[in-house]
Amino acid sequence: MQDRFRFCPRCGGILEQQNREGQLRQVCIVCGEILYHNPIPAVAAVLFQEGRVLLVKRKFEPRKGLWGLPAGFMEWGESPEQALIREVREETNAVCVPRSLLGAESHLADPYGHVLVIGYRAELNSPHHEIKPGDDAEEVAWYELDKIPTLAFHSHQRFLSVALQQSSLQHEQDIE
Repeated sequence: MQDRFRFCPRCGGILEQQNREGQLRQVCIVCGEILYHNPIPAVAAVLFQEGRVLLVKRKFEPRKGLWGLPAGFMEWGESPEQALIREVREETNAVCVPRSLLGAESHLADPYGHVLVIGYRAELNSPHHEIKPGDDAEEVAWYELDKIPTLAFHSHQRFLSVALQQSSLQHEQDIE
């Protein structure tokens, strides 16, 4: 386990490694507070339009310069759906509506640590001409489904695969 902090957020006492609840944890030697290191929640959106998917070129590390889904960290007090709407707007200037949950992926990511990414399929409420790169996006582009570049994160690739599979199944049901 990584020692991320030196002092207790409750009383300011020194934190030390102790075996608690079956694993090493940081514990305050003054008040006994256990400092839990929980995953950081994030969201990602799969947005299709006219047989294409909306991708964002990352402006900052990690994986600067690579393409990914519009995504980002949840903020305090937000639901995952609210975070998704905010992140899509911040990165693409588009307004979206979350439609279905695609899954959740967990991974270690420097410099953040353990990240839990929740994927959604969403629909745009904005016309094409309003799509433009936002705060941490270098570019925003629509990609044909057979020309998608390697995505920055495995979780993004998985969410896109699940969304494509669901679309294919829905199309088959519509034909029947």
